[in-house]
Amino acid sequence: MLKIYRYAWKFKWLIVVAVIFMLVELAVELLQPFFISKVIDDGIVAEQLDVVWIYLLIMFGLSVISFVSGIINSYFASAAANGFSYNLRMALFKRIQGFTLKTLSKFPTSSLITRLTQDVLQTEMLLYMSLRIVLRAPLLVIGSLVMSFVVNPTLGMYLAMLTPLLLIYLYIAAKKGASIFLGVQKRLDKLNRFIQQNLEAVRLIKANDRGGFENSKFNKVAGRLRDDTVYGLRLMESILPVLLLIMNGSLLLVIWASSDLLTSNNVQIGEVVAIINYGLRMQGGFSMFAFIIIAFSRSKASAERMNEVLEAPVAENNNNSIEKQDAAGTVRFENVSFRYPGSTRMVLKDISFEVKENEKLVIMGGTGSGKSTLISMIPRMYDATKGNVYVNDINVKDWNEEDLRETIGYVPQSAILFSGSIYENLQWGDDEAGQEQIFTSTKKAQIHDSIKDFDHEYKTLVGQRGVTLSGGQKQRLSIARALVRRPSVLILDDSTSALDIKTESALWDALKDENATRIVITQKMVTAESADRVLLLEDGEISAVGTHSELLNSSGLYQKIYASQTEGGHIDE
Repeated sequence: MLKIYRYAWKFKWLIVVAVIFMLVELAVELLQPFFISKVIDDGIVAEQLDVVWIYLLIMFGLSVISFVSGIINSYFASAAANGFSYNLRMALFKRIQGFTLKTLSKFPTSSLITRLTQDVLQTEMLLYMSLRIVLRAPLLVIGSLVMSFVVNPTLGMYLAMLTPLLLIYLYIAAKKGASIFLGVQKRLDKLNRFIQQNLEAVRLIKANDRGGFENSKFNKVAGRLRDDTVYGLRLMESILPVLLLIMNGSLLLVIWASSDLLTSNNVQIGEVVAIINYGLRMQGGFSMFAFIIIAFSRSKASAERMNEVLEAPVAENNNNSIEKQDAAGTVRFENVSFRYPGSTRMVLKDISFEVKENEKLVIMGGTGSGKSTLISMIPRMYDATKGNVYVNDINVKDWNEEDLRETIGYVPQSAILFSGSIYENLQWGDDEAGQEQIFTSTKKAQIHDSIKDFDHEYKTLVGQRGVTLSGGQKQRLSIARALVRRPSVLILDDSTSALDIKTESALWDALKDENATRIVITQKMVTAESADRVLLLEDGEISAVGTHSELLNSSGLYQKIYASQTEGGHIDE
């Protein structure tokens, strides 16, 4: 937990001020029973009314000080806690942005969302409560014990007699609670993952009328979370009755001892009242412990989960600064083999090829042949298990990651747009891009005219994940966004699947003027026909490389693909 709370160090002076005023508030509370004893013994019993008024005025003044201190403490505690949660959340998000795909695959998306929201909130609440309650409760118990010995050592000893039992019980409960609430947070991860998947597939669910089935599955997931939470809370709630039983036993010991001491005149009435008051304050302090243990247990579980993110490896980077060139780039694979982390199966095997400046290379192959994996190594989303990948004749491992990806325009297989306007999505490709640069890119991507037809044109809101746009529109916007970057190497991972033949043909004609090397994954033969070369993958190995005409004459696999997309299903002789 200490590693997590180091993000509060920036607000140390806010914390110091909050603690000081908390201590002032606590000191007043501890002095009140002492002054009450003085009112009774030195004022009422001694029949000195002026002494009673003096102590009452002192107590009133201290109460005002305590009230003001509580307000100031709450203000500074809140400021420190909110600043801490902001710093922690930013640190987590920044760390996640630096993850490689290998690291990212270890954390489900729903789990990361929970850690950035619920887990941060748990640790924020513990810090706030520490400055308001968590530190105050044990200090109140300790202070009450100390003051009871100051008032009357004999009665103080009786009050403290059962305290070790309380401490042992609280330690056991806290340890058990931490384990339970770690499980609760994991259950919450599963619930969030289910909700996320369900919302992403809402159209499919409605189209197949599977709402009832999904409700049943959700009931099971939510039910397990409910059961674990109830179990944890019941354990925590059992703490208070045990604490009250032991503390009431301590108070009974004090009252029993007081009866003998009063008879022998070894104790004054005011001292007995003061000791009982301190006992009640200890009882109040201990009663807070059940709440504190719940907060501490949850925060400890959350801190462990966030620490996993903060300690997870990020992409290795170097400081080699390589300026982006205006000319088209080159890409070269040398004996590249690759397997995914935790797997023994090679997805790619001994891949070697080169893409020259301004060349259009089309990559084709069956499902699972390794096409997307292959191109993911160019922007270094994965590192080759064996062999090397070069961009502009420089090993990708020697590039500064930011410079490397600045050189590349990447359009993923699934067109992803962000909530906001069309213009904001396009400018996401390059936040310094001007209107002319954006319009040029949309015209090349064959989407400019469609945007102009919208009521609000470039200010049109795309909705969550581009839900308001068609598949073809989203793909063309994704391509335009990549073109805005003016990349030296343009990678399209099956990014034209939703385009009709006419639109796609116009797209490729427009991109001929783009000063960029193009690497395209596709299943469309019409795209392969216009390529400079076609690379054919089969089971992670290069089956053939050549022009459309060359492969049509030499590759049986290519002939099958061609035949499947040709009228009649055969190759014309």
